[in-house]
Amino acid sequence: METIQSHIALLPSPGMGHLIPLTEFAKRLVLHHNFLVTLILPSDGSPMSAQKSYLQSLPATITPIYLPSVSFDDLPEDTRVETRIALTISRSLPAIHDALLQLLITKPCSRPISALVVDLFGSNAFRLARDLNMSSYMFFTSTAMSFSLLVHLPKLDQTYTCEYRDLTEAVVLPGCVPLLGKDFLDAIQERKNDAYKLLLELCKEYGSADGILINSFVELEFGALKALKEEGWFKPPIYPVGPLIQTRSINEVVPESSDCLEWLNNQPTKSVLFICLGSGGTLSQEQINEMAFGLEMSEQRFLWIVRSPHQTAANAAFFTNKSVNNPLNFLPKGFLERTKEKGLVVPSWAPQIQVLSHGSTGGFVSHCGWNSVLESIVHGVPLIAWPLYAEQKMNAVLLTEDLKAALKVKADKIGLVGREQIAKLAKDLIQGDEGKDVRDKMKQLKDAAARAFEPDGSSSISLAQVAQKMSVLKTK
Repeated sequence: METIQSHIALLPSPGMGHLIPLTEFAKRLVLHHNFLVTLILPSDGSPMSAQKSYLQSLPATITPIYLPSVSFDDLPEDTRVETRIALTISRSLPAIHDALLQLLITKPCSRPISALVVDLFGSNAFRLARDLNMSSYMFFTSTAMSFSLLVHLPKLDQTYTCEYRDLTEAVVLPGCVPLLGKDFLDAIQERKNDAYKLLLELCKEYGSADGILINSFVELEFGALKALKEEGWFKPPIYPVGPLIQTRSINEVVPESSDCLEWLNNQPTKSVLFICLGSGGTLSQEQINEMAFGLEMSEQRFLWIVRSPHQTAANAAFFTNKSVNNPLNFLPKGFLERTKEKGLVVPSWAPQIQVLSHGSTGGFVSHCGWNSVLESIVHGVPLIAWPLYAEQKMNAVLLTEDLKAALKVKADKIGLVGREQIAKLAKDLIQGDEGKDVRDKMKQLKDAAARAFEPDGSSSISLAQVAQKMSVLKTK
């Protein structure tokens, strides 16, 4: 007798950082719990080639639906990215409703669609699920600590009148390490900005979900997860289902990919410091110089993924007669020649998964995006935390002050991390006594991450529980 497949819809926000963990979640539902999954994809423009390539690589039981693009012609050019993401979802709600209704009408499987899963920007779609008699869930793509901050945001908004970065005392979220207001996620640092107002309203909807899935695991954030589960006022059950990471790098077959992996093959075990500050991470020209000189001073082996600096009025002179399309043009004169025996510099991109899983990689200078952090944990690579934007400062606090799994850079009064500090951190992380505890802790977290997905592991159990609940059809 053929098994009836459960069918759910996933609604990721625009951006690969949101899409990848949700699709990894979908793949586990498909492979381990016999689900069909439809991805509903809002957009403010044509799908990126990387996104299309990634979606085409998914199992046939995960089907994408591309919604019509929304227009932002009415928005100022300086509108924050968080506002654009939130508005992409809200302006797509009629199209999302039509897509869900069509799935109910056509019934592509022998069972109607039973649940809608959104990410943190999609909670205003919960009412669509209720109207169509579906259960609704949130998949939170970052930490339990970040989620705790957002569910407490309405209370914080009433408690404080100043900007959070101006708070003189740390905020203590239940089960979390104390957090300074200046380390809160960027989107809530300007309370008069539309991004803050939109996120505040979205947060108020989180409690109406039928469940919250978090891309973390019990052994990683025990205190925060325990507090969320036990707080009587927050009703939805919490399901830690991480670490969900991609198993292959997107667009991995490129010349730079084979070059850097071949170079790694010729390096000693655990000897290479990998420097990559994310797809959106750019440094100033001054900071690129300090990074280069610091790596050279450290005398450590390194693989540096360098991007062209961000241009401002203050540093416009650096761009004179330089090709912005070639980041190598912005390195200090003679740097590549002087470091050719120790390091490799790759412009713009490298296959991060393959680099982190390589035996020669001994450390990772990261912007602390949560996907990158989880990839580092899964592969047991200790970190130097260099947060840049979004919730990365919060992630860095978790890593350095709570988990003790990373060293952290400290910028000076003008925001510059000096070469001497970079040299010291690089040497400490790879071979120094001060980095030994970090290296040991990351080994422990790697083992814990693997245990979480064993058949009786904490995340496997959570995933089975939520899969069973998602498969149940609501009765009117």
